[in-house]
Amino acid sequence: MHLTINGEQKKFDPPMTVEQLLGEIGLDPRKVAVERNLEIVPKSNYAGISLDDGDRLEIIHFIGGGAPDEAKAKQPQSLSDDDTWEVAGKRFKSRLIIGTGKYEDYEVNRLAAEAAGAEIITVAIRRVNLDDPSKPLLVDYLDPKKYTYLPNTAGCFTTDDALRTLRLAREAGGWDLVKLEILGERRTLYPMMPETLKATETLTKEGFQVMVYCSDDPIMCKRLEDVGAVAIMPLGAPIGSGLGIQNPVNIRLIKEQSNVPVIVDAGVGTASDATIAMELGCDGVLMNTAIAEAKDPVLMARAMKAAVEAGRDAYLAGRMAKKMYADPSSPLAGLI
Repeated sequence: MHLTINGEQKKFDPPMTVEQLLGEIGLDPRKVAVERNLEIVPKSNYAGISLDDGDRLEIIHFIGGGAPDEAKAKQPQSLSDDDTWEVAGKRFKSRLIIGTGKYEDYEVNRLAAEAAGAEIITVAIRRVNLDDPSKPLLVDYLDPKKYTYLPNTAGCFTTDDALRTLRLAREAGGWDLVKLEILGERRTLYPMMPETLKATETLTKEGFQVMVYCSDDPIMCKRLEDVGAVAIMPLGAPIGSGLGIQNPVNIRLIKEQSNVPVIVDAGVGTASDATIAMELGCDGVLMNTAIAEAKDPVLMARAMKAAVEAGRDAYLAGRMAKKMYADPSSPLAGLI
């Protein structure tokens, strides 16, 4: 019996079920999702679905994500223990979301997640390595019972690819809370907003809770919220650029009009960028490259945690008014 698995031709002795195939390959059924002839196979049916000659299968798992290339934590202190935020009915204290791509290895990723005090991590969906099924998986280092996994569609340039990816993600891990990103072109990795809007509406109707990577256009962000997005995630600058918040005026406008969380996603390069995002009133910041490609990722993760907390406290405290001229701190009356 000939099967095409993840694009490779393989030969097996029939009869064989999906469960038996995974066992022969050496994969843990709990850690993967299977698509047979473009239809997702429910985990509960692995033992009952017999494979036929010519079947085409995709077997995927979670890898480090947060960028389109292949490459319970400590709780943060805040102004008040009651200063939490909520998305899709889930409440969090940490306002720093980190990605899981570009790290030297999963162990560094784990240490950075702990230093960041993160509660949510983004993960990408990729094919399993059939040649080395024993290779370490992300879930072996970052426990999905300890962190909220946020499956994303990194690397997707069409609505169909994004929908297929997230449907497989739900089967692999049972997560309905997802991050949608549909990219327009490879040079800037800017979001393709017409397709993003269409996919958000479709996924919402299918029961997904969609956090959406989008442009910093207030009008489009409002439309995303209207079709069901549970969080708006405008870019601060192009993905992986480290340029910081390029359009603070639009970010502030988006925050003022939104009834769902607003999280700056992409473009953060250093701690001051994260602070600026939080001082604008954003509910959180998502970053990957700024931590993963720092000379010391773990130290940078700690710095980003402090920056997010400082920016949040400053926003809650209310900054002083800007003035055109000097205003002495000490009274002038009674000078000697």
